[in-house]
This record gives sequence, structure tokens and C-alpha cells, in this order.
Amino acid sequence: MDKPILRIVPLGGLGEIGKNMMALEYGGDIVVIDAGVQFPEEGMPGIDFIIPDITYLRQNRDRVRAILITHGHEDHIGALPYVLAELDVPVYASRLTNGLISVKLREHSRLKDVQLNVVEPNVRFKIGRLSVEFFRVCHSIPDAMGVAIVTPLGTVVHTGDFKIDHSPVDGKRTDFASLARLAEEGVFLLLSDSTYAEIEGYTLSEQVVGEALDRTIGQAKGRVMVATFASLISRMQQVINAAVKHGRKVTVVGRSMSGNVKMATNMGYLNVPPDTIVSIGQARQLPLNEVLVLATGAQGEPTSALVRIANGEHQDVDVVPGDTVIISASPIPGNETLVAKTIDNLFRQGATVLHSRTALVHVHGHASREELKMMLSIIKPRYFVPVHGEYRHLVAHAALARSTGVGDSNAVVIEDGDVLELSETEATVVDHVPAGHVFIDGHNRYGADSGLLEQRRRLSRDGVAFIAATVGKKTRKPVTAPRLISSGFLEDVDSKEILQIASQEAFTTLERHSSSGLEWDDVSAKVAQSVSRVLYKETGMRPTVFVQIEEV
Repeated sequence: MDKPILRIVPLGGLGEIGKNMMALEYGGDIVVIDAGVQFPEEGMPGIDFIIPDITYLRQNRDRVRAILITHGHEDHIGALPYVLAELDVPVYASRLTNGLISVKLREHSRLKDVQLNVVEPNVRFKIGRLSVEFFRVCHSIPDAMGVAIVTPLGTVVHTGDFKIDHSPVDGKRTDFASLARLAEEGVFLLLSDSTYAEIEGYTLSEQVVGEALDRTIGQAKGRVMVATFASLISRMQQVINAAVKHGRKVTVVGRSMSGNVKMATNMGYLNVPPDTIVSIGQARQLPLNEVLVLATGAQGEPTSALVRIANGEHQDVDVVPGDTVIISASPIPGNETLVAKTIDNLFRQGATVLHSRTALVHVHGHASREELKMMLSIIKPRYFVPVHGEYRHLVAHAALARSTGVGDSNAVVIEDGDVLELSETEATVVDHVPAGHVFIDGHNRYGADSGLLEQRRRLSRDGVAFIAATVGKKTRKPVTAPRLISSGFLEDVDSKEILQIASQEAFTTLERHSSSGLEWDDVSAKVAQSVSRVLYKETGMRPTVFVQIEEV
């Protein structure tokens, strides 16, 4: 008889920040924890965001029983519309998280009859042969949960994103009683958030940020703008509280922010006094010192409200000298340059900008080393796998686990795509499945093996030269000199002579191959190669060359 095996298959979030997704498999049952996105880095032109590769789940769709969501941040729910378009499975999440998911799914009209289920903490329910129980944790958003999954081998505890905050904004602390009960029953495997595993000490409480926001908004002489994550409901509440206290009306800009504020208010997660939130038109009629703008764009996203405001491109909001802009978030790794450019552009327009490096306007929602050790000491797992972090974070967290008594070989560092098998006696990586990037660009998606990104990088780096040639249908010879147009390649004042040389080269190449019997696609390739060589010789640059041949 085969020994019982639990398989852990991370599809995102291990070895990187973002697009968190983890599959747990026992026998014929697979449950998935989270389905998040990752924001594009600067070298990914045109990409909106990145989602996990779910090839493994598609191949095993008949065994995928459910998706369990720990909380409502984009890096945990953002990929759901794309996953649910391919997997018809129920989704389980807390009440607020369910509301945020519903707002997101409404943007994808093709999704019908999605099975969304609201869960309460500490209520066990069955999924196949597995039992599932959610428990409260503190994070930077209300209704954040960890998940306990009871398998025949033992209980798996996944912390989700967490920190240990004794004075959370919503008053709901991490549920240590449930953690202690689970530990007493025995925890086979702990999967724990590693984002802050290199940071000594404890993470500051959200209350500290509330006090700083209140002080800054109270002291501001002109209009205040606050940018934060669209799903950071607790931070929005702190901003609204300060605005009300200091006699300001709040106007919300950014589609996702507006949708989430409306949803959270209707569900009672945001306490907003009547007439506090006004339209942008109403805000324009008020004195600037009575207005607070709540906006998206804390990560420098190119199409976000704050970035368009900073660039002078927003249709409703312009920066005026005396504005105070608070960026209440820290840059996600890879977004630092985008955020820095946004801050620079706001300063250029006369605003005063406060951000996480200059003021206490943001604290992280992740546990630092002392809190991570506390979680390990409470749970006392047999096996430990660090999750949610870049590789160095995972290694640091595994070392912490060993220092608290987890056996050296039982604290296992794995990355996206690794298949970890755990039994009563050992933990072994036995396989690797596809777990790369899937790029989302509007309604299109591209795999990691697509050449599209490299083409875009090359176009943005080297420019393009376009050749339009006309040839006789019978003679196959060029009728006139080919026309050559460049974009992003040469300044107009420099280009005339060089383009004439390139046009003559295209003409000569066309004549040379006019009677060769080659297909026009092959002739086009020959022309592109010869023109590319001439352009490099004349300029030292290699623009992308496109050729169009038309018969007349």
C-alpha cells in the first residue's frame, strides 16, 4: 500500500513578490490558495500586469475542488477573473474579500455564474476529503485570514499575509486562541509569509500611520491628495477619519478606488459620515483647504490617477502650488523608478510630497523577524515551507524556523513550479511544473516564451524604419524608388541623406531579386537585411526594419 503523500505546488509568490498562488494536493483533491497578480517592471512596455501560469491546474482541472482566498489585495485576488474563465470552481473568502472580488469580476462581463462563497472564521467545512477552516490574522486590510487545511496526514496552516498588531484599525486582532488550538491538535506543515523575514524586530502598528496622517492633514494649508492601494480599506478609513476631523470633504479619483469605496461603505467596512464624500465637480466649488482627494497610483502605475495628475494629464485634477500629496505606500520591488518619477513630477508642479522615506505615512502589513519567530513558536510545525517572498526572504525565514526548533531537513525552501512531496518521514522535491509569467495586455495574454516583449523593447530602444515599395505585377521590378519612413530612429534634420541612401539600397536589392523567382515574403526579408546593414553602417544603430511590397 502506498504511503500517504501531500503535494505542495507553488505557482506564484515563491522567489518573487506578487502573483501569489499555491496548490495543495492530497489524493484526488487539489485546493488552491490565492490567485494574485504582479505589477510589471519598467522593462515590460505595454504590459498591464502579470498572472500565474495555471497550466498545471488546467491539466488537472477535474481534481481542482476550490480556490481559497486569504485577503483582498491585488497580489492575492487580481488573477481570479482569468483563472475562473478557465476553471469552473467555487471560491471561498471572507465577507469583505468577497465584496472586493465581486467588484473585480463585474469588470469581466464574460464571467457568469461564478460560485462565490462567504466564509466565517473558525467554521470548518469539507472540500473533498479535506476540511478547511479560516482564522483571523492582522494585515493592512480588514478581514484578512489564514487557512487551516486538515488532511489525512495532518493539518496544514497557511498564514496568508500577516503581522502581529495589538491595536489594529478595525479592532480585530490575530486569533491566537485558534492558532494555539491548531497547534495543540498538531500541525503537520506551516506555510508562512516571508516578505519581511530580513527585518529585525517588530512591524509598527497601523495606529502609528493613523496618527501621522491625522497630523499631516491637520497641518496642511491647501488641498491634500492621498494615494494608496485601492484595496487598502483600513488606510482609507484613517484618511476619511482625518478628513472629517479637520473639516475636509473627500473626493475619490480612480475607477478601482471609487468602486471599492462604494462597496466597502455599503457593506459597513468603511464608516463614512453623510455628505463626506463628494463628486469631483462639487470638490471644485470648495476652497482648496476644505478638500481631500483620495486617489490610486501609489505604485506609479502609468494609467493611474496620481500619475496622470503628476504628468498634468488628468481631466479633472491639476496640481496647484500649496498642494500636499501623501503617498501612503512603499514601492513594490521593481516599481521604485516609476514611483520616483511620479514624486519628481509632483514636486515640479509645486506640490509638497510626503512618502514612506520621508514621513511615517505608511507601515507594512507583514511580520518582521520577531513576529515570524512568535508564529513558529506557537504553531510548532513538523515541516515548514516559507512562502510569499523573494528567494533571500525564503532562505532567511527557513533559517529562523530552524532556530526555533524545526529540523534542518524539515525547513524546505522551494520556488515557483517546484513540486514538494511530504510524507510522515521526509520532504522531497520530486518534479517541476510550468510556473512562469503570463503577461496581460488589455484583452490579450502572452506566455513567457512570447517574443512580443523583446520586440517592444527593441522598438522602444532602437526605433523603426518602414519601407514601402511598388513593383510592376508583370516585370516584378520597382516602379519608383522605395519610400522609407523612420520613427524613433533619427531626428528629421539628420535623416534625409541617410534615408535616401537606404532607399537606394532597397531599390538595388529589389532589382537584384526581381527575376530570382523568390516569394515576395522572401524578397522583403532580403530588402530588410540589406537596408539594416546600410543603416548600421551609416548610423551605428539597428532599428527594426519593416518592408511592404505592393504590386501594380
